[in-house]
Parts: sequence; C-alpha cells; structure tokens
Amino acid sequence: MTTRNELIRAISARYRQSDRPDKGRILDEFMAVTGYSRKHAMRALRQGLPDKTDATRPRRRIYDDAVHEALVVI
Repeated sequence: MTTRNELIRAISARYRQSDRPDKGRILDEFMAVTGYSRKHAMRALRQGLPDKTDATRPRRRIYDDAVHEALVVI
C-alpha cells in the first residue's frame, strides 16, 4: 500500500496541472501500475493524499487516583 501512496504523491501534482489528453495518458499508466479502476484512480489523483494528522490524544481519565487505587486493591 505504501508504494501506491508514493505513486499518488509523485503523480498527483503532474495530473492536476495537465490538460485533458495528458490526463488520460497519465490515468492509463497509473491504472496499469496500480490496478485501480478508472474512477478510483481519477479520484485518488485529483484529491491526492490527506495530510498526516496529529497523533491521537490519550483517553480521558474516568477515575481519579483515589478511586483507581481502591479498584486496584479489589
């Protein structure tokens, strides 16, 4: 999957700047390499990859320390 993502990153800028005939050729090459359907390839190249989001935040604490220690004792 990472190689497909690398391909999307490499080709999407060129795809967006191309005119219609060139987009068709780029799409044909991309489909042959990745095996994506035409519609999926068009959508992937048009949108590009989403930016990496920040790491997920830790879960909110349900119990305070006193209750947690009491539960550990049990």
